[in-house]
Amino acid sequence: MSLRAPPDDRSPEELLEFGVVNLDKPPGPSAHQVAAWVRDEAGVEQAAHSGTLDPKVTGCLPMLLGDATRMAQVFLEGSKEYVSVLELHGTAPGDFEATVAEFEAPIYQKPPRKSAVSRRLRVREVYDLDVLEIEDRKALLRIECESGTYIRKLCHDIGLAAGTGGHMGHLRRTATDPFDDSTLVTLEDLWDALAFYREEDDESWLRDVVQPAERALEHLPHVTIAPNAAEQVANGAPVYAPGVIDVDDDAESGDLVACFAPQGTAVCLGRFVGEKGADSGVVVELERVLV
Repeated sequence: MSLRAPPDDRSPEELLEFGVVNLDKPPGPSAHQVAAWVRDEAGVEQAAHSGTLDPKVTGCLPMLLGDATRMAQVFLEGSKEYVSVLELHGTAPGDFEATVAEFEAPIYQKPPRKSAVSRRLRVREVYDLDVLEIEDRKALLRIECESGTYIRKLCHDIGLAAGTGGHMGHLRRTATDPFDDSTLVTLEDLWDALAFYREEDDESWLRDVVQPAERALEHLPHVTIAPNAAEQVANGAPVYAPGVIDVDDDAESGDLVACFAPQGTAVCLGRFVGEKGADSGVVVELERVLV
């Protein structure tokens, strides 16, 4: 077993086989179609997106390349942020902002009929909800919420609570932990960077748009493990206490954590089940091997 090179020392080919692109999804294609285009253009066997966006929706759609598709579950752990136009079916009442503020809380939602998940009532939390602007019958909202929140349903419910009815107009995702819209890359940027590397043998642009896959793990608690422990993990073993070098202070029991070798290479994803500073026993139960 050999670990990948440290993130900053990888060749362009190694980046494409274990990389992530903070993609700005255009309107029109589905997230699945965009993933297929990226897979084919990058010349990798697999590419996976960070969570479905409807065809008309734009914005932050991090794309995992090659072996990095094994870590797709990490995008279920963080929050999402959106900017949405709520189209009211009547004039916004005077207490509209107070009505909207009531939805900044855990809310009940049932997935729509066309969703890929079971249509059972579930709770999703809206962490922050701001009315940025109101013009005629349109309200511009900024929404920070738990992964899996349906913004279309949220807009519908706000419209009902306002007494006017309403529906979602334009929607743009502005952040998916740990990425935001400050480092977005368009499909054209990615295509041009790949062409520039292949035709001019210049990798500088490619390195700007394709980041090491470890970038997608920055929002998770980190566990650093010894190289011999990484070798055991590669063979399917959990992470035992003697192989642990360091654990982030914010790691708590049951958390999804990312395990790294000392040089910064991702080794696995798992659940933190041990105690910090323990001398024996399992510290991390294995979920995904990344080496």
